[in-house]
Amino acid sequence: MLRRGYTIIELLVVLAAIALLLSVAAPRYVRHLDTAREVALKRNLQVLRDSIDRFHADHERYPSGLGELVQRRYIRALPEDPLTSRHDTWVVVPASGNAGIYDVRSGATGRASDGSEFGAW
Repeated sequence: MLRRGYTIIELLVVLAAIALLLSVAAPRYVRHLDTAREVALKRNLQVLRDSIDRFHADHERYPSGLGELVQRRYIRALPEDPLTSRHDTWVVVPASGNAGIYDVRSGATGRASDGSEFGAW
């Protein structure tokens, strides 16, 4: 009687080949995700800072909070910090004399791919 099927050795060789391919592809995938989050963070910061500047130009004062930018329709909604996946982790930088928000930064900890700290962007 002739039995058809794969031997244990053949299955192990195939699994080893798959593991080798995954060990090459997985780090690239993770690196790509990190880069995408950094690009999204830079874009969100750019939008928020531009909205703060437009608010200041229109009202000759800085907004009292990020919520005021939404209320006055300078932005549709408060963007999510892509590194923390939350809307409430933005760190605001007060204007001189605490008269509103002058700048905004990410509340994420750690370093970007270029070595700079996320909180310093």
